[in-house]
Amino acid sequence: MNARPLDDATTLDALLALPPYQAYSYSYPHKTAYRPLPAPVPLRDAWGEEDRSALFLYLHIPFCSYRCGFCNLFALARPTEDTVARYLDRMRAQLRATVDALGAHRFARFALGGGTPSYLTAPQLDALFRSIRDIADLDPRDVLAGMEVSPETVDGEKMALCREAGIDRISMGIQSFVDAEVRSLVRPQQRAEVERAIRAIRDAKFPTLNLDLIYGIAGQTTASFLASIDSALAYAPEEIYLYPLYVRPLTGLGRIESREGRSRFALRPEPQDDRAALYRAGRDALLAAGYRQISMRMFRAAHAPDDADAPAYCCQDDGMVGIGCGARSYTRALHYSSEYGVSRRSVADILEHYLRLDDAAFAHADYGIALDGDEQRRRYVIQSLLIRTGLDRIAYRHRFGGDCLDDLPQLRALQTHGLATIDATRIAPTDEGLARADTLGPWLISPAVADRMRAYAFE
Repeated sequence: MNARPLDDATTLDALLALPPYQAYSYSYPHKTAYRPLPAPVPLRDAWGEEDRSALFLYLHIPFCSYRCGFCNLFALARPTEDTVARYLDRMRAQLRATVDALGAHRFARFALGGGTPSYLTAPQLDALFRSIRDIADLDPRDVLAGMEVSPETVDGEKMALCREAGIDRISMGIQSFVDAEVRSLVRPQQRAEVERAIRAIRDAKFPTLNLDLIYGIAGQTTASFLASIDSALAYAPEEIYLYPLYVRPLTGLGRIESREGRSRFALRPEPQDDRAALYRAGRDALLAAGYRQISMRMFRAAHAPDDADAPAYCCQDDGMVGIGCGARSYTRALHYSSEYGVSRRSVADILEHYLRLDDAAFAHADYGIALDGDEQRRRYVIQSLLIRTGLDRIAYRHRFGGDCLDDLPQLRALQTHGLATIDATRIAPTDEGLARADTLGPWLISPAVADRMRAYAFE
């Protein structure tokens, strides 16, 4: 969740009367619900009872060439060379301690995120891939492996190296092909640079290219948004993500709005903005171009690779092993990470603390949130309902021993409002349900997590 949690609007009827863009529920509980744990938890204990046969290994590179105005990720722009070198050393130490704590395990997915992993030099990337193979006993060529890049950090040498190492999916944030709109996002990027980067990625022959676009940018129109989509389609990307713009606390755009006395973070019955119309126009354009809608944000081309032969991984069931400052790890009963920060000062302070940790410190989790049975069920439901395939009621019963409609009876309201269809085996979102994904996630937050999010002090 990337906005403030629910205040008085706790019913679906009340929420549907508000603008549709309330919070992005890409992970539950959100990091603003994390706190220092009552006592450090040994990773051996946290993972000891978990199924470790299909884990996701995620490495976080928290460095960028610049900080975009909308970004609230854990990232630091223009770090010193010494900071980057020390960070990569500590990541290797953390990876070694974590793999040792996991015991017998198998990684089924791998990703490099950030920040901007392609901010690293080619020799640094090469050393990082060697560490993954040597320490984690994982060859990215054996699993689905993704990586995030930014246009200004892409070059032919890096892309060839990453493809040879086993990366098969490259995701790049374009946001817009219109230079004026990009400037509105406080992003110093030119269209010519984007086009050069796309050509370098295509020359390296990655099976999957994903391009991210944003709608709701100041000055953007339906025509200009569709023009950016057309520009993206010219490169036939295997995936396209359409993201609504959120202006969040302590981001560059958030600071601008604060100075102007405006805020978009409270849930309130203000007039509808134009993001819903832009979303529908963009969705319809991609569907007309032959893309399938996987979630509110994700669209996949017919020519995208079939992942049927890849090792199985299910985000609702299988664990996430996060390495690096800012990375999150998920077991069923414990989510843990480093502390959360958005402002440059807080990110720098948290990063410096990470750089000073000794090897033994990486064998414990000391910041996060424990998930009881109710929170585990809510997470499973939220993760399921925000994608086209929906909530598998049989799989839910197998996991939790009961029916989802008994555990969360409010789910019946989804069908009443035309947001989902419900049958004996599945609760599947309708087109309108996908369009209201950023309403449904906040609706399903537990009161306890909402209280923790509400009490979080942004720094």
